[in-house]
Amino acid sequence: MRKSVLSSCLSTAFAVALLPLSAPVATAADSERSDSLEYVALGDSYASGVGTGDYTPGSGDCRRSELAYPSLAAADAGAESFSFTACAGAKTGDVLDGQLAPLSRSTDVVTISVGGNDAGFVPVVTSCATGGDQACDDAVTEAENYATEQLPGQLADTYDAISSKAPEARVGVVGYPRLFELGACLSPLSEFERQRLNEAAETLNRSISEQARAAGFAFLDVKGDFEGHGVCGAQPWINGLSYPVGESYHPNAAGHEQGLLPSVAEFFSGAERTSPLSAT
Repeated sequence: MRKSVLSSCLSTAFAVALLPLSAPVATAADSERSDSLEYVALGDSYASGVGTGDYTPGSGDCRRSELAYPSLAAADAGAESFSFTACAGAKTGDVLDGQLAPLSRSTDVVTISVGGNDAGFVPVVTSCATGGDQACDDAVTEAENYATEQLPGQLADTYDAISSKAPEARVGVVGYPRLFELGACLSPLSEFERQRLNEAAETLNRSISEQARAAGFAFLDVKGDFEGHGVCGAQPWINGLSYPVGESYHPNAAGHEQGLLPSVAEFFSGAERTSPLSAT
């Protein structure tokens, strides 16, 4: 599926580019740039591939996977240079301190998923799974307040650093899916708790989208692609409570290929979709 998605996007973009007779003629420099695509993937566990269950040995605790959307996108686009520095557990400060070294003026494309850990993703889900509806509501409210009051400045600093180090790059900021389908479900979480966690994802995405837009970046909204495939769905693309526990509530291999990759593929083609979250 992923190859047909990306091939269709690239074929459409190429065909449209040929239509206007007045379009600029590609130069040798343009061809060289296209043929030597430099891609850098930054971010947290949603970018590194935690949840896929298969990690490259050299990635250690960062748990980077060849099944993660950055690896899939790099392979399908034929990136000549692919630097994958995303790391499980990363916050914005970790991106700033340890992930930006591969960026340069020659970087063509950057993707980043970050912000969930800053807002306390793991402790919030833990509170909801172990503490009941009121504890969950309190934890989610605290996370939402962080996402609207403190996270925007941290994201702005991160995005500014990316722009500074890779001024010629197109940057795609990948949002987070809603985790759960509602309704009857065999889950340690009540429907109220699942609803509140979905609302937290919406709040988080809104802050990320606003800062991405302010930086001149594209916000890639994956919510629609995951619709019907959250935890408790008939064919979930997000793990429920899993073993090892660190795999829990992260996209699985199908989630990366069918839920996250389509938006990233469109971004690579230059035809990224516009979503309500990314609209002005």
